[in-house]
Order: sequence, then C-alpha cells, then structure tokens
Amino acid sequence: MSGSSLDGLDIAFVEFHENSGKWSYEIKAAECYGYTGVWKEFLKNAIHLSAMDYQLLHTAYGHYIGGQVNKFIEQHQLQFQVQIIASHGHTTFHIPSQRMTGQIGDGAAIAAETGINVVSDLRAMDIALGGQGAPIVPVGEKLLLGNYNFFLNIGGIANLSVNSSSYIAFDVCAANRVLNMLTLELGKEFDEGGMIAAGGVADEGLLLKLNALEYYKQPYPKSLANDFGTDIVYPIIRNAGLDIQDALCTYVEHICEQIKFAIAQLQPATGSKLLATGGGAHNTFLMHRLTELLKQVNTTVIVPDPQLINFKEALVMALMGVLRWREENNVFASVTGASRNSINGAVWIGQDA
Repeated sequence: MSGSSLDGLDIAFVEFHENSGKWSYEIKAAECYGYTGVWKEFLKNAIHLSAMDYQLLHTAYGHYIGGQVNKFIEQHQLQFQVQIIASHGHTTFHIPSQRMTGQIGDGAAIAAETGINVVSDLRAMDIALGGQGAPIVPVGEKLLLGNYNFFLNIGGIANLSVNSSSYIAFDVCAANRVLNMLTLELGKEFDEGGMIAAGGVADEGLLLKLNALEYYKQPYPKSLANDFGTDIVYPIIRNAGLDIQDALCTYVEHICEQIKFAIAQLQPATGSKLLATGGGAHNTFLMHRLTELLKQVNTTVIVPDPQLINFKEALVMALMGVLRWREENNVFASVTGASRNSINGAVWIGQDA
C-alpha cells in the first residue's frame, strides 16, 4: 500500500483463516520502506506528466514495488511462503464522476520481478459500475475488525466507516497530506506527536472558511482525490497569513471538527466506539482534540496497537487480494454507490507454469 501522504511503501505478510464465513488474521511481518526524495518527487508530480512519461512511470514503479517485495521476503526469510501479492499501487488520478481512477504500479511488472501471482487495480471494477471506488477498506473492517461502531483511518485523507446493517463509508477531509505540507515549510517531514500544532492557536476565521467548502455539504457516498488537499485546502490556509504553528493547530481542529460533524449526522448511540488507525493516530495532539470533540456526540476514541495503526490498510489490501483470488465480492456498493457489489482486481500470473 502506498498512501497519499507519501511516507513510504507499506508491506505486510498476512496469514488468513476462514471458517464458515468467519475470518481471522495474523500479521506475521510488516515494514514501511520510506521513499527516497527522488521517488517522492516522481509520485507527487505523476499527474503532470505526458501520457508517455506517465506510462513509463507506471511500469518503473511496478518494477520498484516488485524489488521492494523481494527485499521484504529476503529480510523476513519468507521464501516460498508468499502465495499472492495484493498491490494497491499509488493513486494519481481519481475522478469517479467520469468513471475513472488511476493507480500506478504495473501489476505485470510486480509479477515479473517476484515470480509470484499478483492482484492489482483494486478499485477499477467499482468505478466502472458507477461507484466512487472509495473507500475500499470497509470489507476488511467488516470481516476482520467488526466490534466497533465506527472505523476512522487518518492518512493523507481521513475516511470514516460505519458498521451497520448497510455498511456506509466515505472520505471526510484531507488530513496528513496537508499537515505534512505545512511542516515541510519548517524543514520537517511531519509534526511528530502534533507538538508543533499543540503550541499554536486555532484561527476562527480560517476554520469558518475551511468548514464552508462545498465538499462537506455533499451527501455520502463521496470520495476525495489528493488534489483536494494540495490544490484547494492548502492555498486557503497559506492565504490566511498565519504562522505555521497556528496554521497547523487550526488544521488539526478542522480535521477533528469535520469528523465530529460527520459522526453527528449519523446519530450515534450512547456508548459508541470508534477505532482510529493510520498515521494520524500517532498524532497525540490530534487524538486528544478528537477525543474531546467526540465526547459531545457520545463516541469514545480507541487507539489500537501500533502494528494495526500502521498497517491496517496493507492488511485490508491483502484480504482484498485473497477475496479476488477466491472470486468473492471485495467492494460494497452500499459504501461506494455502485450499482452492485463487485469483485475487484486484475490478476497477473507470476509463477512459471
């Protein structure tokens, strides 16, 4: 899995068991291989490339992923144990209204590098069926982590899932991608623990502008592309003229407010529980503010062990690959708005027949 925050490539080796429809899992090994500055620039600028250069990057990034998987297998001595690789790739374009989404990282290149069967393009079928193609993690939440009312993942984008009879999920707002863009202005990759933001003061005028953005008024299902944060939200923050500390504090407050507003619309019952994962769950200041705000809507925030925080999305991609191999639905129409549930993923046979 490669997320919009561009921190690196998450790889998890997962063993699944299924018994009469009940699933269990064990993450046997996991790593995040950070991107070099060169790869960060490649991925960040992919949407500005010519068609030819974009396809060349798609291929090169697939071979890069395959090489990183081989490194992971060597590091953890997993030779001949990996039966299938499920690769999300890195999202570049995402325009559901025109039935298009793009994730670079050629599945054939991964299969060629590793000699292992690969499932890629995990959003494409849902998009073709008129869905948002996002979020796609709810299948893993429902089958593997079903004891919570809400599931929140705070990565480059924050998304929320509702564990109900008809599963609901949607992107809430841009998150770490914007926070990291602000901290880069201080020469830091990210605001560790939210300590810089914690020393700032939230600006009410900027909060009003951010909360007034049109996306927040749209009904779910809905999803966001990376450029919502980079091209719409970030310029609004910088044009407010705040110092970086206050800008960070304000945007943390905005994230927490939008999560609160989203949950309030869903009318949670007293005693509701929310599982928080993703890089944002390590942001102590953000988690503190979120916990305080969600008390107002009868919801308790629970932060799990670091392995699940860091590798939940990789875990779910692994499950999606297994479900695709078994030819079982792995994306829910109730989440994405597609015309039906669907089996997503292109299969590439890496094994030599």
